[in-house]
Amino acid sequence: MRHFLEVDDLSADELQWVLDMSSRAPEAAPPVLQGSGVALVFEKPSNRTRNSMEMAVHQLGGHPVYIRPEEVGMDVRETAEDIARTLACFHDIIAVRVFRHNLLERMAACAVAPVINLLSDDAHPCQALADLLTVSQCIGLDRIERVAFVGDANNVWRSLAIGCAMLGIPSTLAVPDGYGPSGATLDRIAALGGECTVTDDPAAAAAGADVVYTDVWTSMGQEDEQAERLAAFGPYQVTPELMSLAADGAIFLHDLPAHRGEEVAAEVIDGPASRIWQQAENRMHAARGLLAFLAGTALHGAASAGSALHGAASAGAAS
Repeated sequence: MRHFLEVDDLSADELQWVLDMSSRAPEAAPPVLQGSGVALVFEKPSNRTRNSMEMAVHQLGGHPVYIRPEEVGMDVRETAEDIARTLACFHDIIAVRVFRHNLLERMAACAVAPVINLLSDDAHPCQALADLLTVSQCIGLDRIERVAFVGDANNVWRSLAIGCAMLGIPSTLAVPDGYGPSGATLDRIAALGGECTVTDDPAAAAAGADVVYTDVWTSMGQEDEQAERLAAFGPYQVTPELMSLAADGAIFLHDLPAHRGEEVAAEVIDGPASRIWQQAENRMHAARGLLAFLAGTALHGAASAGSALHGAASAGAAS
């Protein structure tokens, strides 16, 4: 049974397969979820995640069920393990958006259904799939020379850096002292063959980069740190001047929601280099590719899933 808790739960070849499948038109999607339910459990609310997942499940022929936190009471009304076992009675895939990453690991350990990480404090792999799909469409994965992330070494950066490492794309992180990545995360990136440079200089990070990416400085659950974070990250705003240091044709990305005037200037996020709406739409397409892969491995086994799904997709495109 395959789970998707972080990008490197896929192999590099599988990641490329998911991106290729995500690039297909929705009407060419294989109906691998026909007659199946997909549970969407949200401890944390989200605009893009809910809409993209519900539509992706629908496009694959399945039935999405949105579940609010009070309906399951994670580790309050029921343990995470019992919730997973219950949902597996009705659904073929369980997708969960949580605070604590360990909840996902415990649900996956039950091995009752594939578990997808829709976001945790540690990782945001579905966002990374959409980011890489956007880079592929706008620049080309074989042409990009470097991705620069300016801001917090958070879950969004971590999953993106891991995905870049898997595809051989160098990355740079510009982050103030005290907010940088753990040694374990950098070791994980290095073990994947990745080249990741960490600096406290936003200009050095942006210089010559093909992609400049940022995220909010204060994530959900960090509201009590907001004043401290605003002070620390003030010099890390992505401004027109910072974007001017990037490579010719560079694009700007942000996973949203955004705070104009904080992590990014309005002139950048609403400017000609911004690809945020293409990136947002790609959450749906990337989710469809991932679900197709996981549904295929569940139905056919990991070894035969690729050929089975490629055949289904080709048949759908021809019909």
